Amino acid sequence: MTFLSLALIAVVALAGPLLALPARWRLPVVLGELLAGIAIGRSGLALVDPSDPTFSLLANIGFALMMFVAGTHVPVRDPQIRSALGNGSRRAIAAAAAAVAVGTGIGLLFGTGHAPLYAVLLASSSAALVLPIIDSLRLGGPDVVAMTAQVAIADIACIVALPLLVDPPHAGRAALGVLTVTGCAVVLYFVLRWLDRRGTSGRMHRLSESRKFALELRIQLAILFALAAVATWSNVSVMMAGFSFGLVVAAVGEPRRLARQLFALSDGFLGPVFFVWLGASLTLKDLAGHPDMIALGVALGVGALLTHAGLAFLGLPLPLGVLSAAQLGVPVAAASIGTQLQVLLPGEAAALLVGALVTIAASAVAGSRAARTFALPANAGGRSGDAGSAVGQGDPGGPGDPKV
Repeated sequence: MTFLSLALIAVVALAGPLLALPARWRLPVVLGELLAGIAIGRSGLALVDPSDPTFSLLANIGFALMMFVAGTHVPVRDPQIRSALGNGSRRAIAAAAAAVAVGTGIGLLFGTGHAPLYAVLLASSSAALVLPIIDSLRLGGPDVVAMTAQVAIADIACIVALPLLVDPPHAGRAALGVLTVTGCAVVLYFVLRWLDRRGTSGRMHRLSESRKFALELRIQLAILFALAAVATWSNVSVMMAGFSFGLVVAAVGEPRRLARQLFALSDGFLGPVFFVWLGASLTLKDLAGHPDMIALGVALGVGALLTHAGLAFLGLPLPLGVLSAAQLGVPVAAASIGTQLQVLLPGEAAALLVGALVTIAASAVAGSRAARTFALPANAGGRSGDAGSAVGQGDPGGPGDPKV
């Protein structure tokens, strides 16, 4: 990989912001980045080689960092989220039960043998996508808070389950890896919490800010890479490492300054590199040669929408149910891991992303409908009780956390 290739990737990745620019479309930035990768990768002009070791390493770093930021978006410290855990848990369990039935039916219909994987996809919700939508549309109220809890629970459960089900013959090894990474994350939580209570984190923050050392960013990246190394050694995706560490940081409290730095690093460079790499890795010729895979993608997308829309029977308003079906991280991870392990059928990785795009399109429409009913008044405190109070900041205003 050369600097010219890297410059090309950075330029074509601008397709993401350009497509997302019209506010009325409400398209996620990653859509344009994926399409750009498809255009210059195996399915397009073949200007970049996704198997290049440097390109793959940068993409994996971006994947780990993207999942880390997604983990910090889960509002684990929000008191309203805790009070809504009952309803959120019941709805997440109901969605999982429905996903098993629908996923089994899709697996039998298409004969791929991947029904367990489909069940995880159908049950998943993307906190990294749904929570920013809630925040940007200023949605609030008890229903929105309960739906946020449901999304967080589903996201965590599905990210844990995915490594176990994407390659069932090696599920035992994957389970051991998941336990190893989870154990490291638990230890990290208690260590970071202890340092926070002693005031060490606050002193380091003030020193870093006054001397422009960026100590917190350096330390967080070192821990993230170390946990990613443990995950790789344990035969688990870096997705698990990034997301679990993000949850730890969200639970301890993330300074706003660090959140801004991570946003710049992830969304400004490494995240786009990952999505361009993912798009470049896809071979849409396989999808074109297997129209059944196109149908599979549509079936997965529609199945996810029906699974979550059915939660209306448990009192969740239909627009919020459709919004909660939005998928991003889990299908992307399934396509990435499945491609690397070579356990997916030709065109199946692309089919998984087609299903995710169906849910994203529906969630954009559902978000607009939900805003008519659940949007907070313009003069309401946007950070004092709405469901988005911790979105994007890891609830940085908690006790003992640096405020700037």
